[in-house]
Amino acid sequence: MALQCELCQKKPTSGNNVSHANNKTRRVFNPNIQTVRAIVGGAHKRIRVCTRCLRSGLVKKAV
Repeated sequence: MALQCELCQKKPTSGNNVSHANNKTRRVFNPNIQTVRAIVGGAHKRIRVCTRCLRSGLVKKAV
């Protein structure tokens, strides 16, 4: 399952866990994806969007 925002295409990125001893291991930064019921093309549809898109008003939520 792809954890990707359907509006801004934000997806997981990779980086490092860095310990106090400066050991580095790979990790994944996942976006905060929420499933919402929104109006898309005049119809109600469930879409997966990130919370940044929700907060900025890019999603018109269905009642």
